[in-house]
Amino acid sequence: MPLILTVKDKFPTWGKNCFIADNATIVGDVTMGSDCSVWFNAVIRGDVNGITIGHHTNIQDGVCVHATYLKASITIGNYVSVGHNAIIHGCILHDHVLVGMGAIVMDDAVVETNVIIAAGSVVLERTVCESGYLYAGTPAKKIKPLTEEQMALLQKLPHNYNLYASWFTA
Repeated sequence: MPLILTVKDKFPTWGKNCFIADNATIVGDVTMGSDCSVWFNAVIRGDVNGITIGHHTNIQDGVCVHATYLKASITIGNYVSVGHNAIIHGCILHDHVLVGMGAIVMDDAVVETNVIIAAGSVVLERTVCESGYLYAGTPAKKIKPLTEEQMALLQKLPHNYNLYASWFTA
């Protein structure tokens, strides 16, 4: 059973048709939309600031989502895929974003719509990742415009995770 906790009178809420893995942790000031999934060993920790997650978003295995006390909340948009073991900290991810496996997005960074952050990349504080591009490296830099195939992936991947979640809730 997932660990769902109240912190300072704030209890996590989520919409309909969400899958939360048995060993996921969601605490405090967390609001999540419908058709989302939070996978095994993921932690969404709204203890020090608020976390808002849109619809059709997947937080994959081992991800850590956390804000910064009195400084930086988190907003994650719709149709976002956060890859295995990524760290999302005090930032904004707009709609149709893919954060690759093991990537880190730091405080006050803004990832605009239709962006891929490559696996293992580090998006530094206050970086703005411009819509329509692939970012990679440490620190993450704009590498190239997204291809049609990559744009299609941004559309398809959240729906794949809704399918995978249905295997556990049927």
